[in-house]
Amino acid sequence: MTPDDLRKRAAEHLRALCVEIPNRRVGSEGNRAATQYAAGQLRQSGWDVDTPPFECLDWTESGAEIAAVGERFEAYPSPYSIGCEVEAPLAAAGSLPELEALRPTGRVLLLHGELAREPLMPKNFPFYNPDEHRRIIGALESRAPAAIVTATAYNPSMAGALYPLPMFEDGDFDLPSVYLTVEEGARLAACAGKIARVESRAWRIPSTGCNVVGRRGPAGPRVVVFAHIDTRLGTPGANDNASGVCALLLLAEVLRSDRLRLEVELVAMNGEDYYACPGERQYLAANEGRFDSIRLGINLDDVGYVHGQVAYSLYGVPEEMAKLIRARLDACPGLVEGEAWYQGDHGLFLMNERPTLAMTTDRLAEVMASITHSPQDTIDKVDPAKPVQVARALREVILALGPG
Repeated sequence: MTPDDLRKRAAEHLRALCVEIPNRRVGSEGNRAATQYAAGQLRQSGWDVDTPPFECLDWTESGAEIAAVGERFEAYPSPYSIGCEVEAPLAAAGSLPELEALRPTGRVLLLHGELAREPLMPKNFPFYNPDEHRRIIGALESRAPAAIVTATAYNPSMAGALYPLPMFEDGDFDLPSVYLTVEEGARLAACAGKIARVESRAWRIPSTGCNVVGRRGPAGPRVVVFAHIDTRLGTPGANDNASGVCALLLLAEVLRSDRLRLEVELVAMNGEDYYACPGERQYLAANEGRFDSIRLGINLDDVGYVHGQVAYSLYGVPEEMAKLIRARLDACPGLVEGEAWYQGDHGLFLMNERPTLAMTTDRLAEVMASITHSPQDTIDKVDPAKPVQVARALREVILALGPG
């Protein structure tokens, strides 16, 4: 296919994933439609496809309300929280020592200030969970407030452009919670000791999802390419990460007629933006004892941003392989070597000490601060030519790699 043909295909994939499918949050109908779409496109390109399933939670809500001392406060249900209807005295904590000194059982508890400076990792998140986060969760569970209200500071490094942002996004945390802005939190804190009413209309829904795994080539040493297909709640996820999935599907097309010397595995990973990372866990379990067969792991995330260039970075790659990869990628217009970053699924390769190539935009900080995880992550923010550049460049890398 010509570059123009591929660009048209890229635009079709982006429209299908971000417009025709309303959302891709794990567990939703849209997520299942997206994985079915990816599986169908891989099969059309001649790949053997598996769709191993997993159990998960979907979630829905219809808003939240807080009232105290005759005033109302704008709030939102925390993603994956249970709902509540609570009327009780308001307690507040702005630091971990303050929280640990409180006995807020049965009360409405406001978390603000230093204590709410960043979102907490989900309590059962397997890859990264700081001691302080676990200590906060433990303090809350042992004190059992009737409802939690959080005023979390703007934090693009952890939550993208979303604001206000939840301190909790965790279907394993069973205390009901809502969130509001820092400014609304300051107003509410002035009501400490008074009666507050919190209503959150939110429901967890048992559901299912799957990864999509396409394979071609001789069994043995393999190149594995990840692109996560899921989104956060409330975002079309055009850059994050329909653009990466688009590049994955185009790579399947451009490799279609090639004689491969290595097994190539293309994985639409389902869970990177979800509290329980079920697709990642499933992939790790399915590949236990098999990571040594991965000659090179590749991750594609946010590769389509309309501004700037696509940036690649290498991790633990042997010198000769690194020279080969740089020679192929540096020859491709629009690709540059960029800084290391670790907030993606290439962490699965790194934790298993496999040579890794990651690709994203060279304006990742700008994307994170302005559109990531927000309703603004729409297809007009993606240049369809960039997933084409990525697919064509990766074809050159894959064909140049030998099995030894």
